[in-house]
Amino acid sequence: MSNLFTPRFKSVRATVLAAGLCLGLIAAGPTLAQAPGVNPASVSDAPRSNEAQQVIDWVAATGDNHGMPFVIVDKKAAEVFVFDGHGQPLGATPVLLGLARGDDSAPGIGDRKLSEIRPDERTTPAGRFVASLGYGLGKEDILWVDYKTALALHRVLGANSREHRLERLAAASPLDRRITFGCINVPARFYDGIVQPAFTGTSGVVYILPEIKSIAEVFAISAS
Repeated sequence: MSNLFTPRFKSVRATVLAAGLCLGLIAAGPTLAQAPGVNPASVSDAPRSNEAQQVIDWVAATGDNHGMPFVIVDKKAAEVFVFDGHGQPLGATPVLLGLARGDDSAPGIGDRKLSEIRPDERTTPAGRFVASLGYGLGKEDILWVDYKTALALHRVLGANSREHRLERLAAASPLDRRITFGCINVPARFYDGIVQPAFTGTSGVVYILPEIKSIAEVFAISAS
């Protein structure tokens, strides 16, 4: 699937709901923080799963990113890889993802309140998305991946200590990194040093790998 970044056409109410859903917060003033033990900017040669490498190779062979920076989100491994427009790796890091397994968004989720979203609906959808930098609640800059479903990539928030998001980000098991309403949470240092510079002044492509569907079902890649 391919979705364009279209926030300026959304209503004010939809904008607030989308930003609130993405950040998992309705009140302003979240604390931005680093995850302990994570050094994301120095792992551009980090090992990748076979599926992640398959999509990376496909992008390089077909030019599907059209010269734009691109991101690979490996949901099974709970990791993200960022590349420049020429396919050169810029960095990789563990990430926090949606609580529930699944490759699709619940209908109308971008226009719903947090209290209306069941735990089983908190998925990070798979697909190909055209992404751009924008703003969430509190005017914090984020990378909008799919505005209509309130899906974004942003810095991890340390405001809700009960969720232990910073500790989860540093956890070894990918299962421990499933906690969000669907958005992709990265360390603040990784966002500021890798994601933001890569997408400044340009759009890019975010490829979110499936965890239930096959790669061929989600992307235009022939099964081998």
